[in-house]
Amino acid sequence: MSDIQQRVQRAIDRMVESGAERGVQVAVYLHGEQLVDAVAGIADPATGRPVTPGSVFYNYSIGKAATATVVHVLAERGAFSYDTRVAELWPEFAAHGKGAATVRHVLTHAAGVPGVPAETTVADLCDWDKMCAAIADAEPWWEPGAAVGYHAYTFGYILGEIVRRATGKPISQVLREEVTGPLGVADELYFGMPAAEHGRLARLEDPEGAGEMMAGLPADSPMFRAGPPATFPSAALGNREDVLEADIPAGGKTSARAIARMYAALLGDVPGTRLISPERLREVTAVTTEGIDQVFGNPVTWGLGFSIGLPGAAEPVTSAFGMGGAGGSFAYGDTAGGIAFAVTKNRLTPDFSAATELIGIVTKG
Repeated sequence: MSDIQQRVQRAIDRMVESGAERGVQVAVYLHGEQLVDAVAGIADPATGRPVTPGSVFYNYSIGKAATATVVHVLAERGAFSYDTRVAELWPEFAAHGKGAATVRHVLTHAAGVPGVPAETTVADLCDWDKMCAAIADAEPWWEPGAAVGYHAYTFGYILGEIVRRATGKPISQVLREEVTGPLGVADELYFGMPAAEHGRLARLEDPEGAGEMMAGLPADSPMFRAGPPATFPSAALGNREDVLEADIPAGGKTSARAIARMYAALLGDVPGTRLISPERLREVTAVTTEGIDQVFGNPVTWGLGFSIGLPGAAEPVTSAFGMGGAGGSFAYGDTAGGIAFAVTKNRLTPDFSAATELIGIVTKG
């Protein structure tokens, strides 16, 4: 067992023993070789089932990286370019002045459609055609490219429909055929997870005080314009059978080792599988959009489908590209160091403190 594996294991054991976390996985690849495969805690408190390396967690937005990866693989094949207008593939999307929006705008959260209708229910989120029709008919918040704001749900539906129109296949099928199948992780990284596999899932749980945090948001917060509270990430939402089965590619169900392996393959380091060219990797991971997020109000830096930088870093880490998920999960690749990292967990904490500590252990080596 490597020293870094031991240090990561001690850290997550302590997190679980202290009660800060319930169940945790950490996976790290370095130049295509798995360096860390650590687990701690309980996947399902009701049964006492422990976390294993193959346990699957609903990690919310870290799944956006898998959505972006499918898009990049198809762009590599020439199915469309980043400057293809969405409406060229999906004509209905042009309604209400959205015709100029491009694939690039969607990947950088600049398309101007960050919200879903106020009446959207959780059941609606599971209805692909209904959600796509609503988004196509949406009034934009801004002219495409004029601002940036986190497209929490719409990122997945818009890119997923682009994939469907370009290939004739649902994005979950393309993910399996083009990404997870070749990487050998098709049974650990999903958008919609078959019901027969749900017994492998970790059960999510909210931290104490989660309701009070939501109640403290001002009534005029743009977050409420972006979607009704019933659709906000929570344990109840992420444990629903219909949500787990549905293709909602703004999020994903994955193990740490599966999503880390995907990042390793984007870096080009997994033997036998290269997802994109070195030239495309440079384009994808370059800073494309910066600004103040119109939904959350924080400064953001985006590449093409990935956030640039690391949580808690004292200085910007511009070689790191990844995605965090509601609840504190995080996964990324680093073009400078060849590291691919993921932490997945089932307690939905309100920050990335666990990820920050673990990334520190890994990067200080």
